[in-house]
Amino acid sequence: MRSSVRTWVDDHRIASFLAVTYGFTWTIQGLLAASGMGASWTLSILVGFGGFGPPVGAAVVVWASGGSLRSWVGQFFRWRIGGRWWAAALLVPLVVLALGSGLYVALGGPVDIAALPFPGIYLFVMVWGTVWGGGQEELGWRGFMVPVLQERYSALATSLLVGLAWAGWHLPLFLNANTTHAGWPLSQQLIWGGTILAGSVLWTWMYNNTGSVLAAAVFHAGMNSIGVFHPADRAALVPGGIPDPWLNFLAEISSAVVLVGIAVLVVLVFGAERLSSTEVPDTSVLGLDSGTSRPAGQSGRPSDAGPDRQ
Repeated sequence: MRSSVRTWVDDHRIASFLAVTYGFTWTIQGLLAASGMGASWTLSILVGFGGFGPPVGAAVVVWASGGSLRSWVGQFFRWRIGGRWWAAALLVPLVVLALGSGLYVALGGPVDIAALPFPGIYLFVMVWGTVWGGGQEELGWRGFMVPVLQERYSALATSLLVGLAWAGWHLPLFLNANTTHAGWPLSQQLIWGGTILAGSVLWTWMYNNTGSVLAAAVFHAGMNSIGVFHPADRAALVPGGIPDPWLNFLAEISSAVVLVGIAVLVVLVFGAERLSSTEVPDTSVLGLDSGTSRPAGQSGRPSDAGPDRQ
């Protein structure tokens, strides 16, 4: 017989996942803030370690609920998804960069093409971003939270709920004076919140159509990486070390508008119900019984209806 704790976790999968996810990450971020560690590679690496909260939270719940850790982790190694989906994962971030940069220039934003880094660094940034700089989160957000929530809600509603949880999870970064997020003005924070929700829709779209957490992680890493290649003149954005509010707003909003626009297009083309032309992942991908309470035909595996376990 399972312990009462494991039974409670199984009956409250989302609440348990968020408790462990936030607890793991916020503890690490809190310790970093208290240490006063300045901006450095060491800080970046430790912040990245804190980013493993979502997979840790998912692992705990899958294990406690009697699921299959192998099936859950296996989603990160699913690479046979077809050329068009890999093209989408790799090229959509570059499309956002190109269109966003074009809009920025069209609105009068100053550029410094000569200061752009060597293009080959994109490969390093992508690999780093996939395994440590953000992509690792996807085993939790998309690889666990999405299939659980999709048994009760549409893919769009699921994406927005995940996006809200994902945004809140970042809160400690805004409270640590030595992280990038802490230096953002309110306007940039609000824009970031909008891109989190749009990104959540796009990563769910990728995951629902491929069943691959790896593809979602690469897509996530790509979006995190493109800022390195934005042509904005850094000196003009921060003259004399003081950020220019308008130019920084322009640099952020131009790319954000493009990202949100692509997310809206995906919803219109693929539909809010599934964000996919095929059946969507449910808790069977975690080796768990289905807890769907939605009408037949709306969840990924309606025939697996069972007790509500959200």
